[in-house]
Amino acid sequence: MKAFSIMFHDVIENGKWDSSGFPGPGAAVYKLEKNVFARHLDAIPKSAKVARADGDWRQESNPVFLTFDDGGTSFLHPIADLLDARGWPGHFFITTGRVGTPGFLTKSELREIRKRGHVVGSHSCSHPTRMSQCSRAQLQQEWAGSLGFLQDLLGEPTPIASVPGGYYSQAVGETAVEAGIRVLFNSEPTSNIGQVSGAALLGRYFVQRGMPPEISAAFAGGPGGPRLKQAAVWKAKKIAKAAGGGLYLKIREKMLSR
Repeated sequence: MKAFSIMFHDVIENGKWDSSGFPGPGAAVYKLEKNVFARHLDAIPKSAKVARADGDWRQESNPVFLTFDDGGTSFLHPIADLLDARGWPGHFFITTGRVGTPGFLTKSELREIRKRGHVVGSHSCSHPTRMSQCSRAQLQQEWAGSLGFLQDLLGEPTPIASVPGGYYSQAVGETAVEAGIRVLFNSEPTSNIGQVSGAALLGRYFVQRGMPPEISAAFAGGPGGPRLKQAAVWKAKKIAKAAGGGLYLKIREKMLSR
């Protein structure tokens, strides 16, 4: 069995890249214009089994998960609107420390997304720049704090999460499970289903600005070439991140700001 998960972020209009979610060029490369995002959704085959990770997804053959990171205001309008029009569930991962701040969802907007039937999950409290470098105590606070916030707000447990920034480690996964997570998404481009301390560990194929809509069709279980290419690039970047540490991030930010 495979699971095909696609990672989106914010969807904006008129080139206002800082209007939703985290500001800056590093975040903007993952944001799409509304009309472009709609074309990505249209490219996903109608035969795709778009599923929800809080249900009996293991009973599906090759489920497709649509995920959205950070918690920007665009999660409600236009993202949830466009998903609702297609009858598809989204997985909205929230940086809970940002709720109610400029560019991010308010508590009432977050409740509205859940009321519409979409999946809401944790994206940590503070979105650490390099989560894998946090101490175990810090990781426990990031997961437990965010899950507690969401449960108090929504009146139900939220046993689903995604790892910020792609910085996954065994400790990140273990502390997530200790906090109550049963399905954890990271940023590794893979359709294989892994495990961490008994919970499901799912990779994701990420969409960046400038990618053609057809790539979402490939990420949803279509032609394998784009998935293999992204996996190869990701592995090379993983090595660079490990070797460069904080320097890698500084070089990346400098290049993106040009």
